[in-house]
Amino acid sequence: MATSARKQTRARTAKKTRKRGTKKARANSLPLYQQVDNIIRQRLIDNVWKPGEALPSEMQLAAELEVSQGTVRKALNDLVAENLLYRRQGLGTFVSEHTERRALFFFFKLMGKDGSRALPESKVLECEQTDPTEEEIERLKLGAGAKVVRFTRVRWFQDVPTIVETITLPQEMFPDFGIEMQPPNNLFRFYQTVYGVSVAKAEEHITAVAATPEEAKLLGIRPGHPLLQIDRVSMLLDGRPMERRISRCNTANHEYVTERGS
Repeated sequence: MATSARKQTRARTAKKTRKRGTKKARANSLPLYQQVDNIIRQRLIDNVWKPGEALPSEMQLAAELEVSQGTVRKALNDLVAENLLYRRQGLGTFVSEHTERRALFFFFKLMGKDGSRALPESKVLECEQTDPTEEEIERLKLGAGAKVVRFTRVRWFQDVPTIVETITLPQEMFPDFGIEMQPPNNLFRFYQTVYGVSVAKAEEHITAVAATPEEAKLLGIRPGHPLLQIDRVSMLLDGRPMERRISRCNTANHEYVTERGS
């Protein structure tokens, strides 16, 4: 009898421990909408839904993930706010594409002093596959022995050369780029459609610099003329760096404009 009582006591104790563990796990778990957000983000990373493709309906996602439709909607709202998804009235929610308009308004911040916005045209001056510099290794988080694709281009607004850019890409992500395929004007759309690589966010460092003699010749200005330098690293949805871009801009006719809030 004593042995039986001890077994029952141990069983009750184990049951209580499991309950406490479950309560603790629940207390430490993310909100449901955040869990749904993470699942959808991972599917975007894994290209489960392609750019421009419609997601399943909120009702279908809710049934699959065993959550309420409101929870799914809250998660989708956050992804729409980040421009990773977009909605079409009466048609549903879609994966964002890097269209000319999106590149212009979300990733290009130069605006004419008259308030005009236009995506500049570009001409590639040189493109090569090469060893990265120490700074490129650090900014792109490259591993040992990694190679990069690096190219330089000039960008024009209404036939006026305005920007000299140097762009560096991890070669591993972009095989044959710069050899069999030359850089187009809208790079983000090209990355997405050809390589399945979608830019989700970017970090920029801005400073004032003086034009080098070579830059001055390309931009039709004097050496030493002040330029705005934008040093940007663009990242994938999972945070991996995929492009380092240094843009040196003549802002005689333009200004850098960023918008915050809704």
